[in-house]
Amino acid sequence: MDLLDYPLLVFVLSLLTLWLSEMIAASFFRRQRKLEEQSEDFGVILAAALTLLALIIGFTFSMAVNRYDQRKNYEEAEANAIGTEYVRADLLPAADAARVRTLLRKYLDQRVLFYTIRDKQQLAQIDATTAQLQAELWSAVKNPAAAQPTFIVGLVVSGMNDVLNSQGYTQAAWWNRIPTAAWSLMVAIAICCNLFVGYGARDAKAQPLLHLALPLLVSVSFSLIADIDSPRNGFIRVHPQNIISLSESLHAH
Repeated sequence: MDLLDYPLLVFVLSLLTLWLSEMIAASFFRRQRKLEEQSEDFGVILAAALTLLALIIGFTFSMAVNRYDQRKNYEEAEANAIGTEYVRADLLPAADAARVRTLLRKYLDQRVLFYTIRDKQQLAQIDATTAQLQAELWSAVKNPAAAQPTFIVGLVVSGMNDVLNSQGYTQAAWWNRIPTAAWSLMVAIAICCNLFVGYGARDAKAQPLLHLALPLLVSVSFSLIADIDSPRNGFIRVHPQNIISLSESLHAH
């Protein structure tokens, strides 16, 4: 199980880890520090650490949003490529054109399932069916092109190449996640910041809700980033509205 695919679990674990870090620092260092003697230096360090944490969270959030936008753009491009090839099928002989259109409608159904199904076993079957349909689609345009190698038929072959490439681009975008090293760095800095806050707390037991504020805010940020970065299991997912609309239109036609 990939922890980052479950935003609620990320939130709970982050909140517990960061809050415990702050409480441990507050209780462990309480008797060993001399805050009055180093308050100015400590304040500078704490401010710098919190600023660095904010920058890292903002940078990682930007990475997640960019990847989300990329997945949306490739979904739109894939729908456009399939729709264009469906129209270009008219350039083929009638029998070949009918076969290409039938295969494209089946292919669209599999692409809709790719975006909406979460079960890994079903996804493996969808990937296998998609690969088989891609081979059949290429064969459906390759044979007419070999029999009649004209510029017009070449347009159909080029369009089919775009259909197959668009699926590969989409899959690559779904695999393009925030690196584990970036997550590790962000979590490490967050823990250090909460240790500093706990170290600087005069009385952590007097205002427990106040000392929960930083862990709560950081945990919400972590869960939001994990949600956007998870293409399949998060709450914020790419809805294949272009592909669904095209599929409904072609089936109605």
